[in-house]
Amino acid sequence: MNDPRPAPRPAGLLYDDFGTGRHHESSLVRHALGSRHEEALVAGLAGGIGFMYFVFEYAGRPPLPTIVAQAHPDPWVPAALDRLRVPYEVGQSSRPRWDRVHAALDAGRPVFCTVDRSGLPWHGAGDEMAGADPYTVVLAGHTGDTLWVEDGDREPHRISEEEFGAAWSGHRKGRHRMIVPTGPPAGEPDVEGAVAATADRLTGPVLGNRFDVNFGFSGMEKLAAQLRDARSRTGWRRRFATREAFLAGTGRLHACLEEEWTAPGASRPLYADFLDLAGRPEAAALFRESAGCWSAVARLARAAEPDADAEARGHLFDECAALVDSALVLERRAVTLF
Repeated sequence: MNDPRPAPRPAGLLYDDFGTGRHHESSLVRHALGSRHEEALVAGLAGGIGFMYFVFEYAGRPPLPTIVAQAHPDPWVPAALDRLRVPYEVGQSSRPRWDRVHAALDAGRPVFCTVDRSGLPWHGAGDEMAGADPYTVVLAGHTGDTLWVEDGDREPHRISEEEFGAAWSGHRKGRHRMIVPTGPPAGEPDVEGAVAATADRLTGPVLGNRFDVNFGFSGMEKLAAQLRDARSRTGWRRRFATREAFLAGTGRLHACLEEEWTAPGASRPLYADFLDLAGRPEAAALFRESAGCWSAVARLARAAEPDADAEARGHLFDECAALVDSALVLERRAVTLF
């Protein structure tokens, strides 16, 4: 007979709450801080939502549309810790400093690391572009030179320092970067600052340069315009005219709104829960409505027939553009209620 009792946790773990709720980074922060905060609060304090839209083109590959629907470009973990008033240390070095990692873990402090996720064996090699994206995991403990890594699954992953070090070295900008919370909160969460930052991010400017047209409400307008554009080379009808490009474009549209660098519904339902906690129920209701528009775009993209003719593809893109327009109207109204 199978033993119904849960298996004991490995020795050396600093906490025992694992698994992604609705959002990867928010769950990591929540667990690393002892699961004292709601996921929605952590997500909202980190900035919650945003919008970035680009189409990247690389030789020998179909165009790569990318939407980041969560707060961007400010790094998620520092933003969340700052507004939770949690003190932390940041370190970065030319090589893995295992002495610093061990010292933090032995003091009961988890370590946030930025890695190339394709270098983690439980992800597999995946797409060759994966290393270009910063990906956060938490070192949740160690036993000698074996590390326990939290990465969204219900159990921590066991990995040697040597193998983890290769993934930790793989993301150029985040190479060997470590963020270590060092103490309890030094005050109440900065809810008002977080809400104001989200409004600024949506209304722009975000970067202060020519790329600001791709961010916030301006980015949504650009996406809708390019979805409708039937003439220029940047319009979706020409850019994604081949079967391969159409499959890549619609696949990315779904993934970016429901799965990658977001919580489901372009992160809007999770952010609406934060706004309820922040005492802004009217704005929350509008973001829940806009979430329905974004999820409808994702569903249309996922259900797209790969062998559809040009007319059918154009109709699909027009439907998606109309939904983006509707989401934009709702979100402009919501921000006025902040």
